[in-house]
Formats: sequence, structure tokens, C-alpha cells
Amino acid sequence: MSVYSSPFLVAPSLHISSPKIHLEGEISLPSSKSESNRALIIEALCERKCSLMNLSEARDTKILQHLLAQFKDIEEQEENIRSNTKGRKTDTISLDLTLNVQDAGTTMRFLTAFCTIKNHPTLLKGTDRMHQRPIKELVVALGKLGAQITYQNEDGFPPLFIHGFSPKTQKQNIAIQGNISSQYISAVLMIAPLLPKGILLEIIPPVSSEPYIKMTLELMQHFGILHSWTENRIIIPHQQYTSNQYKIESDWSAASYWYSMAAICSKSELFLKGLREKSWQGDNQIAKMMKSLGIRTHYEKDGVRLQKTSSRRSPFKYDFTPCPDLAQTMAVLCAALGVEAHMTGLHSLKIKETDRLMALKIELAKFGVEVKIIDDNALYIPVSTLQAPTEPLQTYHDHRMAMAFAPLALLFPITIDSPEVVQKSYPSFWEDMEKMGFRMK
Repeated sequence: MSVYSSPFLVAPSLHISSPKIHLEGEISLPSSKSESNRALIIEALCERKCSLMNLSEARDTKILQHLLAQFKDIEEQEENIRSNTKGRKTDTISLDLTLNVQDAGTTMRFLTAFCTIKNHPTLLKGTDRMHQRPIKELVVALGKLGAQITYQNEDGFPPLFIHGFSPKTQKQNIAIQGNISSQYISAVLMIAPLLPKGILLEIIPPVSSEPYIKMTLELMQHFGILHSWTENRIIIPHQQYTSNQYKIESDWSAASYWYSMAAICSKSELFLKGLREKSWQGDNQIAKMMKSLGIRTHYEKDGVRLQKTSSRRSPFKYDFTPCPDLAQTMAVLCAALGVEAHMTGLHSLKIKETDRLMALKIELAKFGVEVKIIDDNALYIPVSTLQAPTEPLQTYHDHRMAMAFAPLALLFPITIDSPEVVQKSYPSFWEDMEKMGFRMK
């Protein structure tokens, strides 16, 4: 499995400062990890190889590619054994497989469903943190569809052993809670066309990260799958994927950090390559959020151009239920600008790479900002004047913690521990900052 090489990714900490207060230039953003991972699963479910262009270089995507290749290899080995032993009682031969998803949550969820429909004995495991992230809702749903899955250790959490799939026990109608993880829903939807009876999926409201469900269905449709979505019910008949080509869009989540830098600067004009006005990514909502903070987005043929037009300081209020990955960016930015913020719809942040609510509270306190966590679902950030931190910032094994706090280097020098975490979604982030004039040590 190839990984992005950078001297910044092997340093125990990174000291960042900026000699200027304005930014100008062009950024080649990384490709969308969300689109890439869905497209790879769909390709693996197609009978023929697809043409996927501009795949993400993120570690999560590299892990998924590597594991899907392992899966294909073992299937080919089994087919060779069958071909060489025709006529003997070995037609049901199956080689056990262990797949290590490391810290890739999307990969764990998507592969759980994928291995189920492939009907192959597989052990899915990951890091210690991955084994603390719940997956019971998905396992229960797959069980109703005919999957035979057991927990290796604690009930409701990985590692998982997928024993196989029995279509005889499949229920066509199932329900999944919509406010736990949209990835559970996407995982089920992508295998739904290959189920003998198809599926009628009821999403129990409220629904979190709905744009990611829409992205999954749009990509499936691009590869030939018909569906209907009425209110909270999605119907997908039994059908086959059709091989196709697709070019992955740049990552709007990654764009959010450059929006944040543009907002902090006294003057800025940045061009972010590869973004589309009509995007399937829910995090394109960053353009709407930033308009209220004085950043105008101009959509052009090859990307978007950001311009700072004002320095507004009116209170910021937003429900992040559709786009929780933007919460860290906006929390840190509002603190930096001295903007009062009321942020809701954050219930999923506690089960991400870390407890992101608590991590934000702890790290913003180093800048003199007293964040209030409300009912494990909301943040209140008061009007504050940031103070230079006297200790390094922790990243909690979370890529978004590192990148959300990095723009504060425009205000005063900061030190970020474990900078390698950005490999998860944006491996060239520190190089891109350096190209824009930041000093990295």
C-alpha cells in the first residue's frame, strides 16, 4: 500500500507561523475521500472494472484499495482451487480472510456490508479506537438481510467475524436509525441491488448527514442502479451495476480550512481547484456559512475563487446535522474572529476519531476560550479575544483537529503535535500551507 511521503508527516510536532496577513494563490485540493470510497465499493460490486479518475490519495482510501485488492486475490485463489479440483467435493472451499481497516471508520462500515454480500468468511478488525466505535445498528440491519455476523470481543463493537450470507432468511423491509451514522445507511444501500429481493429501507428520523446518503444514491445511479426515495423510505429493486467511468470531485471538507484562513486574513483571494457548484458533497455548505462571515464564493469552470469582502462579526448560528465534519473548522474560526457561536446537530462528534466536542473544549481553552458543551449535541462559543497558547496543540489521532486549528498560525505561532494525522484525508496539507507562505519547522 503506497503512502504519501513528506518530512512533515514523520515529525513528532510542527511549529507553524506566518509572516504575512494576507493570502493569494491557487490550491490543488485533494480528491473527495467520501466519493472515492463509495466509487471503489461500487466498482468492486460491478462485474467489470470501472474507470475511476482522480481517486483520493488519503490514507483511508489507500487502505480501502489495499483491502479490496486482498479480497479480490483471495477470491481468485479460491477460483483457481476450484478449477484444479473439478469433480471432487471441494466446490464450497473458502479461505478465511483477515482485513485490518486500521483507523478508517468508513472502510470498516462499507466492508462489513461488502463482505456480507460477497458471502465470504472474513475477520474485520482495526485500531484500539476503532474497536471502541459502535457498529451494532449496522450489524443488526445486515442480520435481517441474511448476514451471519458475530462479535469477536465486546457486543456491538469491532472486531467482527462475518461468517456468510443466507438469502433464505432475508427480510425485504428493514429500518435503520437515521441519527447514528449515515455510513450505516450508505453501506446497506450499496449492496442492496445485489440482494435477491432488493430492499425497502426505512430511515427512522431524525436523519443526520443526509447529503452523504444522497451522494451514495447519486453515485449508484451513475453506475446504473435505479431507486425511489419517498419521505423516509428508499426502495431499491434487485438489479446489476453497470461499469462506467467517473471523475472524483475535489474535497469540500478540505476546502473548509482554506475558507477559514481566508476569513482570518485581512485580505485574501484564493482559487481552489476541482470543486463543482453542483456538488454531491454536503460540505459544500461551507460556502453558505462563510458568506455570513464575509467570504464570497465565485464558481468558475475549474474550481471556486474566494474573496474576502467584509469583516462581519454578527453571531453565528447553524445546525450541523447535515454536515458535522465542518463543525471543528467553524468552532475554531468563530473563536478566532471573536464571533459568538451557537452550533447544534453535533451528536455524532462523540463517536468520530475522538470525542470531538471534548477535544475542541480542551484545545480552545489553551487560547483562553471557554467553550460550553450542551447536552452532548451543541457548542456555545462566547465572544473572546484569543491568547497565544503556551503549550502544543494535541490532535487526538484526529486529522480534522490538526487542520481546523492550523489557520490560527495566521494570528500567532502555534505548535501542533502528531502532524501525521492529516494523512487520513489531506496528505499534502502542510506542503500546501508552506507553498502559501507559512513557515513550517
